Amino acid sequence: MARVVASARLPAPVAEILGPEHQLIEPERELPRDQLLAHLRDARGLISLLTVAVDDELLSAAPELLVVANYAVGYDNVDVAAATARGIAVCNTPDVLTEATADLAFALLLAAARRLGEGDRLVRSLSWDGWFPDQLLGQPVAGKTLGIIGLGRIGQAVARRAQGFAMPLVYSGPRPVAAAASLGAEHASLDEVCARADFISIHCPLTDATHHLIDEPVLAAMKPTAVLVNTARGAIVDEAALVRVLARGHLGGVGLDVYERE
Repeated sequence: MARVVASARLPAPVAEILGPEHQLIEPERELPRDQLLAHLRDARGLISLLTVAVDDELLSAAPELLVVANYAVGYDNVDVAAATARGIAVCNTPDVLTEATADLAFALLLAAARRLGEGDRLVRSLSWDGWFPDQLLGQPVAGKTLGIIGLGRIGQAVARRAQGFAMPLVYSGPRPVAAAASLGAEHASLDEVCARADFISIHCPLTDATHHLIDEPVLAAMKPTAVLVNTARGAIVDEAALVRVLARGHLGGVGLDVYERE
């Protein structure tokens, strides 16, 4: 019976899919590093979360390992070259979260634009003492320009949602995307996206080239009322620079599902 180690408890269907020919080892909580390495000594498979660094140390501790199934779309936590050198297959889940992530990105965009979080905190703190005309005025979304950084699966799904709000679309990326024409999205440089967009949503992968892609000069180049949304990887945005820019009163809002150290 082949042993498969999960770095944290997974939904029940995972064990059902693996079937009786596999022994699934899964903890109630995410395993400490030393315990995970101990479990991997005779494991054939690893199901890893993004928080697990699948690096040379881990792979060296798992001489029987045949496959790493990363429980995510991204795989920046996996040293793919080191795994490949050992004959270990690396898998991810590229289509599973496309629609869910696009929903969340647009929910964050709307929440930041209409200041829903501030309103919720005001009521919960028992500080709300009635409505007045300029209370928590947000900004409109319909008809405003949406900039998408990375027009892949999720970026395209966000673009489809933006069509319902009649938003002009502009996107950046290393090259034009064939699907952009049907979405009415215009390819432009990152600088141009920042200059034109009222809302900017990040959907590129985290690589050496995109680490801190959104740094202080890029943030400063955005409109002072722009709303920035990140549902990709936290380290694409220079978090310290973002804090400084917000402290200066630049940007109309930010919606984050991710942090630089997740």
